[in-house]
Amino acid sequence: QLHSDQDKGDGSLKYILSGDGAGTLFIIDEKTGDIHATRRIDREEKAFYTLRAQAINRRTLRPVEPESEFVIKIHDINDNEPTFPEEIYTASVPEMSVVGTSVVQVTATDADDPSYGNSARIIYSILQGQPYFSVEPETGIIRTALPNMNRENREQYQVVIQAKDMGGQMGGLSGTTTVNITLTDVNDNPPRFPQSTVHLRVPESSPVGTAIGSVKATDADTGKNAEVEYRIIDGDGTDMFDIVTQKDTQEGIITVRKPLDYETRRLYTLKVEAENTHVDPRFYYLGPFKDTTIVKISVEDVDEPPIFSRSSYLFEVHEDIELGTIIGTVMARDPDSASSPIRFSLDRHTDLDRIFNIHSGNGSIYTSKPLDREISQWHNLSVIASEINNPKDTARVPVYVRILDVNDNAPQFAVFYDTFVCENARAGQLIQTISAVDKDDPLGGQKFFFSLAAVNPNFTVQDNEDNTARILTRRNGFSRHEVSTYLLPVVISDNDYPIQSSTGTLTIRVCACDSRGNMQSCSAEALLLPAGLSTGALVAILLCIIILLVIVVLFAALKRQRKKEPLILSKEDIRDNIVSYNDEGGGEEDTQAFDIGTLRNPAAIEDKKLRRDIIPETLFVPRRTPSAPDNTDVRDFINQRLKEHDTDPSAPPYDSLATYAYEGNDSIAESLSSLESGTTEGDQNYDYLREWGPRFNKLAEMYGGGESDKDTS
Repeated sequence: QLHSDQDKGDGSLKYILSGDGAGTLFIIDEKTGDIHATRRIDREEKAFYTLRAQAINRRTLRPVEPESEFVIKIHDINDNEPTFPEEIYTASVPEMSVVGTSVVQVTATDADDPSYGNSARIIYSILQGQPYFSVEPETGIIRTALPNMNRENREQYQVVIQAKDMGGQMGGLSGTTTVNITLTDVNDNPPRFPQSTVHLRVPESSPVGTAIGSVKATDADTGKNAEVEYRIIDGDGTDMFDIVTQKDTQEGIITVRKPLDYETRRLYTLKVEAENTHVDPRFYYLGPFKDTTIVKISVEDVDEPPIFSRSSYLFEVHEDIELGTIIGTVMARDPDSASSPIRFSLDRHTDLDRIFNIHSGNGSIYTSKPLDREISQWHNLSVIASEINNPKDTARVPVYVRILDVNDNAPQFAVFYDTFVCENARAGQLIQTISAVDKDDPLGGQKFFFSLAAVNPNFTVQDNEDNTARILTRRNGFSRHEVSTYLLPVVISDNDYPIQSSTGTLTIRVCACDSRGNMQSCSAEALLLPAGLSTGALVAILLCIIILLVIVVLFAALKRQRKKEPLILSKEDIRDNIVSYNDEGGGEEDTQAFDIGTLRNPAAIEDKKLRRDIIPETLFVPRRTPSAPDNTDVRDFINQRLKEHDTDPSAPPYDSLATYAYEGNDSIAESLSSLESGTTEGDQNYDYLREWGPRFNKLAEMYGGGESDKDTS
């Protein structure tokens, strides 16, 4: 309550309040000055409030006293229980831990004022989890309470911890939390084989590295504490088998180390040991962390393929051996107890030329074709061995045949030599260095000897004794005009046995050279050419002449072809062509038409009348022929002129033959022929032919005369 000394109780003063919570949490009675709280106050929200109060005149609203400040402090009561930050805790502790081993610490908080009474003094206790764990009352540290807690027996524990204020006294508030505790594994258990003896079976044909079975030791521990390493420590099969530890499954995989043979040994015994790889020294007292078991392996019999006596064969043979010679023998046997006979054969894919063959019974390989080391020095064969009783069981072995060299090839020139000698050469001058090659390959290396087949007056050969030789001149001066080419036979021989030799011929040209011996020209015709012109200039001139001749010939051929252009312009089928005539003719008024009088008049040739069925060409001067008498028969006259033209080389062949395979459609003027006439020849009247002009007089005489003759007869 606030009260002013100026307050006389007449209600003239008015109390006002300001500050923290004024008007909301705290209100003041204007008349009496009493301060009231409008709701329940929580110290944990705010422990004190600062307020200001003043008394003013109700009428003038002027303060009658200065403003005064005061603090309202909230006294604490135990109205908050202890709380844990986590509702559930998770912790772990190794198994087999000693008593009192710290597991985890839990801490609770109380919102009450720790400086006022025991409202915030917390005491911890365990409600669930005894007798395995305990908790320190003051600190909340949880510890193990039993020795040798085994994870393999129980792994999970749930502990409930209580925190109580008021020092744990009656009436105090409390809170709880749950702690899940897991026992972690330690290597306190050795591996154990579930069986003292393990039986396995394996076929004798199993290749090296084949897995034949597995063994596994169990370990109650987990993780790295359960990791086991397997090894073979004893037995009669330690050199025949291996064991490998499979990390993901912790199994020991037994594999074949060497090839097995049922006929040699049928049973093997192994002693396998399994040992932990991570051993904790604290638990040595629990015993050795390893175990052993006996593994018995039985080898099963299978029908095995033949086995060769060697993994590969190498045979050497000279290339000059006779056909059918045995070059070597392969041997194989059946490893089974039945010992089936073996049949041998060659894989023809390795001998496509069928140079070799093999005896199917004894495996002897012999030649069936001649050998040639120069063609192929090595032959890689594959021999197949199969059981006669079971042909499917086969084995292969590589056979390498090396062909040894014999001296069966003569040496030859290494390259083709283009040799020349200068006209101004002197005796003893070097004109060529030659060498040789030989397809053979003697052990001591190649050695060649060079000599002339016969004494040559012009050249000689000098052996350099290093498989080369020099060709030298024996006289001074050569003339290409007299002899342009010399042939020099050179004999080349080797030094192997038997000695092989060959004769190679050098072609030596005689050439003109400059003062330094450089070749300029080797042809004899070059002597006739004018001096001062080089070879390039002569070639250019010759090319120009040839080009001009070709142009002239082409021009003449084109001109002649254009003059002899036929009336039929196309070479296609004659049925599709139209014969064009450039001159229609004069009809009945044409007095220049051919008639019998022209044939009788030799002077008609001088009229220079051109033919109208071909394009005119250059006219030759006609030969004068004696005039025929008037009574000369026309047939004799024509034969005489025909003979003259046949023997005249300047007379062109004017006669031509046109073949028409298709007649075509009927003409609108109808046909003049009587072949399709429906009447006989005697019924036709040909008098109208006389009305068609002089060109049809002959026809009129022929047909008209026939009727008169017929009538007279």
